[in-house]
Amino acid sequence: MSLLRAEGLTKSFGDKICFESIHFSLEKGDRIGLLGVNGTGKSTLLKALAGVEGFDGGALFHANEFTLEYLPQQLDMPENETAIRYIYKSESTLMRTVASYEKALQDLEAHPHDNKSQTELLKWQEEMDRVGAWEAATQAKTILSKLGVSALSAKLGTLSGGQKKRVALARALIQPADLLLLDEPTNHLDHATVEWLEEHLKQYPGALIVITHDRYFLNRVANTIFELSEGALYRYVGNFETYLEEKAERKAQAEQAEDKRKNLLRRELAWLKRGAKARTTKQKARIQRVEALNAQTGPNANRQLDMPIGHKRLGKQVIELRQVSKSYQGKMLFSDLSFLMGKNERLGIIGENGSGKTTLLNMMAGRTVPDSGTVDVGETVRIGYYRQEDAELDGDLRVVEYIKEVAEVVYTTKGDAIYAEQMLERFLFPRPQQWTYIRRLSGGEKRRLYLLRVLMGEPNVLFLDEPTNDLDVETLAVLEDYLDTFPGAVVVVSHDRYFLDRVVDRMLIFEGNRLLRYDGDYSDYMTGRNDITDKQPQHEQVPTPQPKKEQKKLSYNEQREWEQIDGHIAALEEKQQIVEQAIADAGSDYGRIADLLKEKEMLDSELEAALNRWAELAEKIEALQSK
Repeated sequence: MSLLRAEGLTKSFGDKICFESIHFSLEKGDRIGLLGVNGTGKSTLLKALAGVEGFDGGALFHANEFTLEYLPQQLDMPENETAIRYIYKSESTLMRTVASYEKALQDLEAHPHDNKSQTELLKWQEEMDRVGAWEAATQAKTILSKLGVSALSAKLGTLSGGQKKRVALARALIQPADLLLLDEPTNHLDHATVEWLEEHLKQYPGALIVITHDRYFLNRVANTIFELSEGALYRYVGNFETYLEEKAERKAQAEQAEDKRKNLLRRELAWLKRGAKARTTKQKARIQRVEALNAQTGPNANRQLDMPIGHKRLGKQVIELRQVSKSYQGKMLFSDLSFLMGKNERLGIIGENGSGKTTLLNMMAGRTVPDSGTVDVGETVRIGYYRQEDAELDGDLRVVEYIKEVAEVVYTTKGDAIYAEQMLERFLFPRPQQWTYIRRLSGGEKRRLYLLRVLMGEPNVLFLDEPTNDLDVETLAVLEDYLDTFPGAVVVVSHDRYFLDRVVDRMLIFEGNRLLRYDGDYSDYMTGRNDITDKQPQHEQVPTPQPKKEQKKLSYNEQREWEQIDGHIAALEEKQQIVEQAIADAGSDYGRIADLLKEKEMLDSELEAALNRWAELAEKIEALQSK
């Protein structure tokens, strides 16, 4: 029997249909990535499955003992409750026991000589033995440690947004369930924590449905993709890469059907214009057929987001930092930093939460003053700053009013005027929705609206602080395409590895107390760092020559291989660069990207094998020469 079966689920808000008569079932081990343009109803579906909202129609079927855990996108947490009580709150005897034991342990640590605290801890240790809760406690501590949740005694109201998100995620993960629902779980997590979460979810015993903008995360975790589009639910078996392939094929089929419809419509119209008698039954049938063909929608049908906005001219001097230093609450974030931003800069900034990434961005934008040093900004610089903090929009404003606060009209790169209402349409806000109050928009729609407001200022330097949070995958693909052709400078703070690989070609890395520079994208940086880490184990894997047949020189075949291997590696690296550039140039051509990703994977494997073989031969030569 399926863990969960959904039949005919329907949900709408007024005239807006989120989904209509959708059907699906979930089995143990299913890891579903839920995709769709912002506002299509992804979060609404998760809320309804979690029982937070009801359906307009349809039904859910599951076993009586069915359990569910849910991480919402927008958190509503009791501010006076401590983190530890919130995390361990459960109907489960096991989790209640672990919570009581952890509380007793904290009390004893605070009052080590208190007899009552000692007795209470002993009592809960015995109860842990009785219900077999030690393994659950160990697992819980591992999860808390990996998520960086340490302030367990703190009240939730005193925590930052990022800390609250990690606490809520810990609660969802600590209590195993038949179905785990996660809405944007990677927001506010650093790269190392996201990678740990990927591995943890791949081993999750129940079923999983996750909404995320992180395409690498989807590719590594999901084994099925659900896509909500125009009220319908499409299922793709496989990870994100498979989804791209199959969606491209489905789109091609839809376009073929649309071409066929248009050709048929042209033939019917041409026949009607020949002037045959309008009263014949056959003629009336043809008129009805033409009307039906005209009423059909093409593959359009999916609205495409468009970013045609122009920019102001940017001079040679952009932004220069000279020996700047900054500390916060006694902690040195960076010191004696000098940096010259180029006119076509594509810079990514990464590091752990709280390391100083946003502070550095604020300093370059003139919103924060350095403790020492200077920040010089060119006269022609016009900064567009997409900030995490500014994403809280005034809910009492209407959508169009919010945009017109910045500009009523902008101009394309060709000089054509586009009015605010037209730009909103291009950002998938149709005319009726433009007079909606912002408070009625989904979280993703608000982020898309905020992005439009930033671009309406026609900037020539873009600062993007976590721009991918809550944006859908399709909007991100269009934004990436826009940044490919953006003629100014772009600086990005992001935990989204895919976005960094697509957009940046230079990195600043906050690592410990150091600020490192790296020429290349995120994957280049990680590969280079891992090569250093992995070098010694690779040498240990080289087989030792057999003492029976002491080899004095390379064999003929080995010598021939050694003479050719450098050229072979160079050729593979050149092919790899060509494919990587092709991926960057492919934009949102999902089918093309999928093919190129496969080709890159094969090249990566071939190159790794060649490098390993080079290391084997080099070590062999060194050993022979030392004899």
